Amino acid sequence: MHREHHVTSSETIRDIVIGMSDGLTVPFALAAGLSGAIGSSTLVVTAGIAEIVAGSIAMGLGGYLAGRTEADHYQSELKREYDEVERLPEQEKAEVKEVFAEFGLSESLQQQIADEMAKDKEKWVDFMMRYELGLEEPNANRATKSAITIGVSYIVGGIIPLSPYIIINHAQQALYYSCGVTLICLFIFGYFKSKMTGQPALSGAFKVVIIGALAAGAAFLMAKLITGK
Repeated sequence: MHREHHVTSSETIRDIVIGMSDGLTVPFALAAGLSGAIGSSTLVVTAGIAEIVAGSIAMGLGGYLAGRTEADHYQSELKREYDEVERLPEQEKAEVKEVFAEFGLSESLQQQIADEMAKDKEKWVDFMMRYELGLEEPNANRATKSAITIGVSYIVGGIIPLSPYIIINHAQQALYYSCGVTLICLFIFGYFKSKMTGQPALSGAFKVVIIGALAAGAAFLMAKLITGK
């Protein structure tokens, strides 16, 4: 028996990826940069927690606004399509025919489908939204769900690089453990992210690790250069 495997929760996965990738990378880079300038882990933890709180709110709000914009755009286009099928039915029928012409259907069959579809205005508009404009009706709770998913994922990701600083008092010593833990988590995260999105898992994992390492390394070196330590 042939079975097809498809990812059905791409929006949620996308939100987790956005939140987790930034949550792992930004606080990690911040902690590394601070470790190059100060010796106290307490200050690193304080600054890191402040950044996680601010970052999760900003990222979550960004996800919410993106979701609201998508919903508002859909409603605006839906209203316009209803108006066009009322005022310009023949032009809209011609657009339906153009869609089916791309599939190689005959002229007579295109006309038959367009005439039949025009009998149900709601289905006609839904067809135009999907196949002319490429728009799917967004979930009513999409914006809120996206905000929560991104925000929580950011917090979870951000706690990981900070955890060694909570246990170890000396910042530069804690940095070594933070690097180890965070890079392992970045590799695991990158591996499963690539796996779920159908990309080469190992190369995807290494790309995520390299990005995180470069961000943290740049922050650490910049702090060293500024402080001269």
